[in-house]
Amino acid sequence: MSRIGNKAVAIPKGAEVSIKGNEIIVKGPKGELKTPLMPDINVEIDAGNVKVSRKNDEKQTRAWHGMTRALINNMVIGVTTGFSKTMEIVGVGWRAALQGKKLVLNLGYSHPIEFTPPAGIEIVVENPIKFHVRGIDKELVGQTCALIKQFRPPEPYHGKGIRFENEYIIRKAGKTGAK
Repeated sequence: MSRIGNKAVAIPKGAEVSIKGNEIIVKGPKGELKTPLMPDINVEIDAGNVKVSRKNDEKQTRAWHGMTRALINNMVIGVTTGFSKTMEIVGVGWRAALQGKKLVLNLGYSHPIEFTPPAGIEIVVENPIKFHVRGIDKELVGQTCALIKQFRPPEPYHGKGIRFENEYIIRKAGKTGAK
């Protein structure tokens, strides 16, 4: 029995959930999101709640049950409040800046790296070593952060790189530790 799938998703004021064909559409003050419905999954909208149920107990259907409920919940949160992740740059002389909508990163390479965020993503630079990635689609915010992090992943010896705020990097001893 799915514990997550059985919970109802509350629809806050300002948000609107509808089903058109084989697609769930969530509209809110920040925008609109859509996701396809999985086979053998039923979605009912009544009295400010969205309820997800399944037609059978096959393994794949049970997996889709909880996933569909989580996707709908993330869409409702996204169109009402949005999602944000804070990232930090650790390294001497490494910094971030905005040029228009492009994020320009100086990460110790011979050239600056220009990153253009995908549609629906906003990047706000708080100071040269801290920036926020914001958007209404949780998956897209996470994917954008992963792409930015690939430019300089955190390394275990000095701890330098791009990381999430409050991310703990396990440090290793260098060559002097092996005597």
